[in-house]
Amino acid sequence: MAYDRFKNITMQQMEALIRLVDERSFSRAAKKMYLTQPSLTKHIKNLEDSIDAQVVIRKNTGISLTREGKVMYDYARRIFKLVDEAKDRVGRVREDESGSIFISASTIPSTYILPYVLRAFNDRYRDIHCYVQMSDSEATVNMVLDGQAEIGFIGKLITNKKLNIDPVWQDKLILVVPDGHVWHKKDRITIEELSREPFIVRERGSATRATLEEYLRETAGSNLTDFNIISELGSSEAVKEAIIAGLGVSILSVHAVKRDLKQGLLIEIPLDDHTIERNFYVIYKKRFALLYHHKLFLDFVNNSKDDFPV
Repeated sequence: MAYDRFKNITMQQMEALIRLVDERSFSRAAKKMYLTQPSLTKHIKNLEDSIDAQVVIRKNTGISLTREGKVMYDYARRIFKLVDEAKDRVGRVREDESGSIFISASTIPSTYILPYVLRAFNDRYRDIHCYVQMSDSEATVNMVLDGQAEIGFIGKLITNKKLNIDPVWQDKLILVVPDGHVWHKKDRITIEELSREPFIVRERGSATRATLEEYLRETAGSNLTDFNIISELGSSEAVKEAIIAGLGVSILSVHAVKRDLKQGLLIEIPLDDHTIERNFYVIYKKRFALLYHHKLFLDFVNNSKDDFPV
């Protein structure tokens, strides 16, 4: 059982042995390792204790190795060669423009922004593959924290000491009604008028809904419970279709309705002296070891801020 003490051998002890053989002197070896000579001598003594055998023989002409010392020296050199290879491999991984990125994103970024970002990103970095799962903002935060996603995009600012949280794109929530609605020629609508109209709302957990609720509470002195909620739906696309079908009106991200506004399917009605703005945020764990392809993607996303005006 004497060899059980092998587990006590340290990298510094093996380096001390290598330096000692290379320099043929305790003093010169200590200088190479930025140690005092007694410290280096202690490392060699601890190595000998761990293998229960002498490794070095001191001579007037220098040092020589015992048979056990030669075995340990050979393995020490091989171990440090593997360390150098690992360092080289890690460095090449960090500079490798290939890999996979697993993303979770809330509805608006995943549906209306990320497809254009990913297309441009893929044009530049064809060997980096992005996999996107659409969730609401709360679920996206949880997926990043649980390691189910590496990078997330959400529509509300949160506080979490485990996450890096940075703004990337701007957004504005606007009131939209179907073509032909009785309000279609009105210059603006008050919150009070809006609260009486059949209103379609996003599901709980949606950052769009959370932003609207916060705005009504803090700025307009109102609440969604004061509204005539006719339906609650799970995506902006579903809300848009319901508006077009004449079910009611809603407040949605301008990114979600740009095409419908241009086609005349929906009409924006300004809210009386009210503007509802927010940011979208990119999130990832502070302890997540970003590889080179992750950094390329995050830099690309940050440089796309001006590509999606509100």
